Amino acid sequence: MEWGDLRYFLAAARAGTLVGAAKRIGSSQPTVGRRLQALERAVGQKLFQRTTEGLVLTEEGLLVLQYAERMEGEVFALSRSLEGQEGELTGQVKVSCSDWFGVYVLAPIFADFLHLHPGIRIELLTDSRPFDLNRREADLAFRIVPFEDPDIVQRKLLEIEYAAYTATPNVIEPDSDGEGQRLVTMDTQFGDMPDVQWLHQQLPQATVAFTSNSRQVQAEYCARSNGIAILPRAIGDGLAGLKVVEFPTRPPGRSVWLGYHRDLRNLARLRALIKFVTEALEADERFV
Repeated sequence: MEWGDLRYFLAAARAGTLVGAAKRIGSSQPTVGRRLQALERAVGQKLFQRTTEGLVLTEEGLLVLQYAERMEGEVFALSRSLEGQEGELTGQVKVSCSDWFGVYVLAPIFADFLHLHPGIRIELLTDSRPFDLNRREADLAFRIVPFEDPDIVQRKLLEIEYAAYTATPNVIEPDSDGEGQRLVTMDTQFGDMPDVQWLHQQLPQATVAFTSNSRQVQAEYCARSNGIAILPRAIGDGLAGLKVVEFPTRPPGRSVWLGYHRDLRNLARLRALIKFVTEALEADERFV
């Protein structure tokens, strides 16, 4: 058995298609197919059923998956342990966060940090999905919910205030049910977020005109329409054309949590970045 084939096996098991596996592993579809066939020949078993909808693990494939994931976990643990001992302020730090937080909060701070430490490289990944810190998808993550993994070192970094915004003068009467108002909100995937629920409770008869999973997109649309959007004040207060809509109560804010794997707690470049970001945010009047 070629141990390297297990990387292709894991990518295929997680993606469910050869095309998806190729994207995950940075290879080509034919190469993934050949490596899977080589693995199946080596173990003497069919590991996938090829269906019209993609790849489905066989019973033997499920067994291989258990061992392959354990091996992968050990490789990542070894990588974290070795890299976590590095004391030089050089090398890459991979950071994950939401799109708006990366644009409006982290990018300016990172620019100042890299000016002081040119030997460090930062890769900023903005996505709504949580990145797996155990598998080194990211070294440092910023999230609006606490981390559940006991191996993650975490802290509550700051509180973000939200407000309602519109591009046209708009006064919401205390007894208004929202009839005639148009809303700009998160899409259905994030419909249970506190600010989305709060807006619907305040204006139950309003019409949802536009949805997006991007706060930045919502803000740009709101600035060019007559809709009402709930946005982080870090976005809304700085965007020309947006005005705060006053409600009898304020929309709920969110906490931001910082987390990294405990194996990286002694990594010099990561510690330096966390310290710099923390101090910069403590001095930022937009946050509490």
